[in-house]
Order: sequence, then structure tokens, then C-alpha cells
Amino acid sequence: MNKLHNYTLSLQWTGNIGSGTSAYRAYERSHEIHKEGKPHILLSSDPAFRGDKTRYNPEETLVASLSSCHMLWYLHVCSEAGVIVVDYEDNASGIMEETANGSGRFLEVTLHPMVTVSDASMIDKANALHHKANEFCFIANSVNFPVKHEADCKVA
Repeated sequence: MNKLHNYTLSLQWTGNIGSGTSAYRAYERSHEIHKEGKPHILLSSDPAFRGDKTRYNPEETLVASLSSCHMLWYLHVCSEAGVIVVDYEDNASGIMEETANGSGRFLEVTLHPMVTVSDASMIDKANALHHKANEFCFIANSVNFPVKHEADCKVA
């Protein structure tokens, strides 16, 4: 039997600068996500869409979700397989296509995990486990575009 998990949060638009959405340029795209007991996350749209460049945008948070989910599953499968990871960093990137009518979609996200393991004998297994982590990643299993991996592994 499958187990269901529910996730909730609150989103508040904070971009009304006086006249609401009376015109396309009359409001800010600023908003925040909050949940009791957690820090607020300040968001906006991408600067290409009149957003605040100092805030995260939904596209960046989608890429971050994929990167975070992969890392968490990767560390899990490594711990089960006896691969000792001592450092992990990712410089993830995503490509989004904006269509002629103004809508858009992601074409792909590429993760670039840089993994450090404790012993050279673990490198081959560490590299192979990215595939298994991707198979289990909840977020990667929920998107309709490829999530690629260009991993690098070294010894501490």
C-alpha cells in the first residue's frame, strides 16, 4: 500500500505598491513563502519578467528542489552501499524555453554533483549511485523533463 504525505505552506503576495494589478507595470512580483517555525523565503519573478534580482524565483527554486532531493537520496544510497561521502556540492542548472505566446516550460535540468569520498576504492561505486538516487528522487519522478547528471568524484 502506498503511503501519502501532505505538504502545506502559505504564500503571500507582497507586491501591491498602491494600485494592485491596475496595469502590468503597476505592481511588484514580490511574494514570500512561510510556514510556522521556519524562515520566510523571499521570492519574485525572474528579472526578465519584471522581478527582483535579489530574490529567488520559482524557476530557481525548482532547480534547487531537484538538486536537494538528489543529494539527499544520493547520501542515503551511499550510506547503505558503504560509500563514505565526506563532502558534496552541486552547481545545478536548468534550461527553460519561453514560447511565442509567453508561456514556457523546462527542457532539462542538469545536476553537477562534486562528491568527495574517503577512499579511492569507492569512486566507481560513488559515480554509479547517482543513477540509483535519481530513480528514487521524489522531485525528479514528478517532472516531465529529463534530469541529467554530470558528476565528478574525488578522494579527500
